[in-house]
Amino acid sequence: MSADEAPDAFAAAAAAGVHRISIPTPFAIGRVNVYLVEDEPLTLIDAGPNSGTSFDELTQGIAALGHSLEDIERIVLTHQHIDHLGLVGLVAARSGAEVCVIDRAVPMVENYSEEMQSEDDFASETMLRHGIPDDVVRALQSVSRAYRGWGAAAKVTHVLHDGDTMQFADRGWKVHLRPGHSPSDTVFEDAERRMLVAGDHLLGRVSSNTLITRPHDGSTERPQSLVAYIDSMSATRAMDLDLVLPGHGDPVLDHRGLIDERFEMHRRRADKIHRLIAERPRSAHGVAQSMWGNIAVTQAFLTLSEVLGHTDLLLNDGRIREIARGATIQFESVVEPKPRAKP
Repeated sequence: MSADEAPDAFAAAAAAGVHRISIPTPFAIGRVNVYLVEDEPLTLIDAGPNSGTSFDELTQGIAALGHSLEDIERIVLTHQHIDHLGLVGLVAARSGAEVCVIDRAVPMVENYSEEMQSEDDFASETMLRHGIPDDVVRALQSVSRAYRGWGAAAKVTHVLHDGDTMQFADRGWKVHLRPGHSPSDTVFEDAERRMLVAGDHLLGRVSSNTLITRPHDGSTERPQSLVAYIDSMSATRAMDLDLVLPGHGDPVLDHRGLIDERFEMHRRRADKIHRLIAERPRSAHGVAQSMWGNIAVTQAFLTLSEVLGHTDLLLNDGRIREIARGATIQFESVVEPKPRAKP
């Protein structure tokens, strides 16, 4: 997609009453897209992180479209991450809007501090088990606590479920659960307009991270986030769409082509990780260091999540197995790696 096509794609959405407002975040991904749907009820999709600057720009963006914050009647959350969640409670308090959230996200939204602590505890345990040194884990815990202020709790007034239809006066949006980037990723399909509001489920410029999360079903097994994400992308690929409105960056005009690229990228990365493990048994953190060097320390949780997602694929295919080395899990190959593709 050329640089000139993205504004036209947002213009097409605006002509259908769905307006992008770009809100600053403190994160490397950059600004977050929230959307104002000019219909009845007047609906805000996501709200941005909890900061004065973000709140000011959100308020100004709504005003530029001829509305005030107090006019908002409904807030809909695409998923539980803080750059989308942070201002939901404040906007609801100012406007009296109902807050609509997929069932899986309700605990995080309503019990934000407690849930974040539980997620951090699980992440720390997982990092230690997969070879990240204790001092790095403690440093990451401190960073995570510092970032928590960008999120905030909100009272959920309407619980959404996979397969629901969210009604407006002039349209109906089908609700689809698409876990992977987070356990609660939710996309909203306007089948009549062949449009999808996708949150971070599908981003044009970067592949969505599939971060480690704790189990919420009573299991003791770590959820396989990348496996879930690939299944979710397969479901989205089957949809008939002309326009995907993402949570960051420009619209996606060819969702099937982009998803096929992502499938191929994950296949290549799994093969590369398998070759590293075939050289000698390695922990997931050891794999990350071999692939990314010092980034595997400064971005230890992100790179560990990336590696574990792909070792899940390899484990499920029977290409590697887990072995215990004291308190640390390592992986070893059980089949010969595929030969490198010729350039």
